[in-house]
Amino acid sequence: MNDAKAIILEQFKNFGIIRRISKYEEKATYQSHYLGLVWQFLNPAIQIGIYYLVFGLGVHQGRMIDGVPYIIWMLVGIIAWFFINSSILGGSNSIYKQVGMVSKMKFPVSILPSVNMASNFVSYRAMMLLLLAAMFAFKITPTIYWLQYFYYFFCMVAFLFAFGILNSTITVLVRDYHIMLQSILRLLFYLSGPIWDFSTMPMFKGRHAWFIHILELNPLYYIINGFRDSFMSKAWFWEKGSQTAFFWLIVGILLFVGSHIHMKFRARFVDFI
Repeated sequence: MNDAKAIILEQFKNFGIIRRISKYEEKATYQSHYLGLVWQFLNPAIQIGIYYLVFGLGVHQGRMIDGVPYIIWMLVGIIAWFFINSSILGGSNSIYKQVGMVSKMKFPVSILPSVNMASNFVSYRAMMLLLLAAMFAFKITPTIYWLQYFYYFFCMVAFLFAFGILNSTITVLVRDYHIMLQSILRLLFYLSGPIWDFSTMPMFKGRHAWFIHILELNPLYYIINGFRDSFMSKAWFWEKGSQTAFFWLIVGILLFVGSHIHMKFRARFVDFI
């Protein structure tokens, strides 16, 4: 518990450093490109267009889901997924990638996954503005349910922070872990609900409903479905008591284990790298 507390305090104490490094990384990543930071918005927008053509027009044939057009339903989930995916992969590699900084100066390495998350937030914010514009274009008006978006956003950040501390440490110790994580995330893309609505599929009803209950144990499924509950005014988070409790249990375990391993090995990170 003390390790987790120490790492959380490091994030607050170094919040200014996190912001400055994240802004530098944003500019450094795209400085040699003609369109620069526009690619942070353009790249996910192209992927969204491809997914909509394949799944929205091809598979779903333009049908409504939960009373809204498929494009809106998909945008809510896939925007969150892009942020989650890039933060998990980038956070996992954050300490290993910054070996030069770690070795040459006294530096709170626990903030590096947070730096990556802050860098990804620029693209996420732009995509959320696109989502809101699309919702208003389809005459989807705000309701009081929209307020719980902030709860699910906090859930997303808490999960990514806890998971990032664990992943970034293991990646330093076992380099193959990052490659394995990439493969797992490719699978989770189809099992976390960004593009598929499993609850409406006939094959998962009746005696096969257990599959949905297993999916609900997935923290990413909880977050993505939570955003949809908020923007589509379906349910409050406290109505899913068991799922909410299980989600925070997972976050707590990830934070506790990740913090302990991080504090145990971080003095020797350079040696491992």
